[in-house]
Amino acid sequence: MNIKDKILERLINNKGMRVSGEQLASELCVSRTAIWKHIKVLRDEGYMIDSSTHLGYSLIETPDMLTPGEIKAGLKTKVIGKEIKYFKETESTNIVAHEIAASVHEGTLVIAEAQTAGRGRLGRKWISPEGGIWLSIILKPKIQPLHAPQITLLAGVCVARTIRNFGLPAKIKWPNDILIHGKKVCGILTEIRAEADLIDYLIVGIGIDANVDTESFPDEIKDSSTSLKKEKGSKINRAGFVRNLLEEFDGLYLKFQDEGFKSILEEWRNMSATIGEWVKITTQTHSIYGEAIGVDNEGALILETSEGHLEKIVSGSCEHLRRS
Repeated sequence: MNIKDKILERLINNKGMRVSGEQLASELCVSRTAIWKHIKVLRDEGYMIDSSTHLGYSLIETPDMLTPGEIKAGLKTKVIGKEIKYFKETESTNIVAHEIAASVHEGTLVIAEAQTAGRGRLGRKWISPEGGIWLSIILKPKIQPLHAPQITLLAGVCVARTIRNFGLPAKIKWPNDILIHGKKVCGILTEIRAEADLIDYLIVGIGIDANVDTESFPDEIKDSSTSLKKEKGSKINRAGFVRNLLEEFDGLYLKFQDEGFKSILEEWRNMSATIGEWVKITTQTHSIYGEAIGVDNEGALILETSEGHLEKIVSGSCEHLRRS
């Protein structure tokens, strides 16, 4: 973290108490004047910080922002989120992640308050206004490319767990959407750079309509989408949500590396909104109708058609034709 983020982390961890400017300067090996300049920048960003000549600084109120200091305060992870690249606005966090992936450590997080060209699966546009949570996690798992869909399902479990931790009944729609009461609140886009049999890096893009006003959604998705704010009836603490998500991801990713995918898949199945549904799957070449009867160990959807045939779908767009 830079000096400003380190100061912010100390203030957040000691919110309501005084933090000595002299102590901060000593710990961070800078002058007290430098500390004061960073405090001024934080105030300009919306942080209410009280100061006293003899007692130091005290954080009174924080803005609803996803800055590195805000997220790292109290974050308990071993791999995920140790390094955070923050943007007030960017084209796409996945695009940034691709640009830096080769030169950063595994677990690096790219996060933005808004995206101007967010992307969903199959090149679809993803509306990404302020108030949402738009992030990408850079991973470098030692797995073959054919196992990459397992990471998408792992990410779905992490997001669903986190939303449930906030008191909402999240379910997972194959392969990469999170639903609340049948409406989409989150999409996951996994992209890889790989050789024939080894992944160079993998990027998990996660877009969550957190404190977004659903009235601002385009007409074509307004009836099928929702937000955490709408479902809760009030705004959520976005930084707290991201911390929880990163901790869930960290724990499950380490479990995946140590124990494999089996137990994670079982949890995915228990959270599934798709298994048992009559669905339409659209691939690049054709559409298939049938009942989703399961997901195999590689994350492929198993479909039983009306003719009684079993179809294994590795990738495609899934539409539920009957609500669960």
